[in-house]
Amino acid sequence: MARPAKRSISRPMKAFFRSAPVVAVLGFMIWAWMALVGRTIRWTIENEAETRAALAAAGPSGFVIACWHETILLMPSGWNRAIRLWPERRGRTAMMISLSPDGESVARAVTRLDIDLIRGSAGNKKKGNKDKGGLRAIAEAAGRLRAGESVCMTPDGPRGPRRVASQGAVTLAQRAGALVLPYAVSAKPVLRLKSWDRFIIPLPFTKGAIVFGPLIECPRSAEPEALQDALQRGMDEATGRAETLAGHPVHASQAGASV
Repeated sequence: MARPAKRSISRPMKAFFRSAPVVAVLGFMIWAWMALVGRTIRWTIENEAETRAALAAAGPSGFVIACWHETILLMPSGWNRAIRLWPERRGRTAMMISLSPDGESVARAVTRLDIDLIRGSAGNKKKGNKDKGGLRAIAEAAGRLRAGESVCMTPDGPRGPRRVASQGAVTLAQRAGALVLPYAVSAKPVLRLKSWDRFIIPLPFTKGAIVFGPLIECPRSAEPEALQDALQRGMDEATGRAETLAGHPVHASQAGASV
């Protein structure tokens, strides 16, 4: 006996959430939630003075701000509370966001933070004939870094694996003669989605922490694998420290339980 066909609402739902009016509304809601949690969470910021001193000593180099994909809604907190006020930061700051329809709402929210956008992502291996703007995005990001600006990107995005740093950030920094800044942000309690990155939805009026890791120099003579390992260590250490300051048990975020 043939099984009844399963009904699927994924396509119409995707079409609904990707429609222009809904994208505009979602973009505003995401920005509003970012602003709310950023202003009401009780923040502890660590290693800011050390980072500023290292940037001042580095001269005119631009820098890549590396932050895990799961913390996108918390990323602006470090920007508003610290980075945008640093006199050592030269020029504009831009954020790399996928050209996919799913990234459009986040892009709308980011523009309200006075952060520029760089749209593009690495091509899908299964759809190698489709240009997703990856080369164009890399060229724009490298140009900005050479001009002494900063670029924010997620070293484990847009598809994962979760909390595994790819070579993208360090090879971009090598190409542009820039530095990489591991940047971790955490809060407790939070809601976590059952997505590949266990995406965090922060809650207002809670406790949070922002931790800047040591800047990573990326000379052209260095092996990309060695720089990738340095970024992984920097991100792991900064993330662990941020989670400890926010009140999470050690390694709780990797234990598989929502908090």
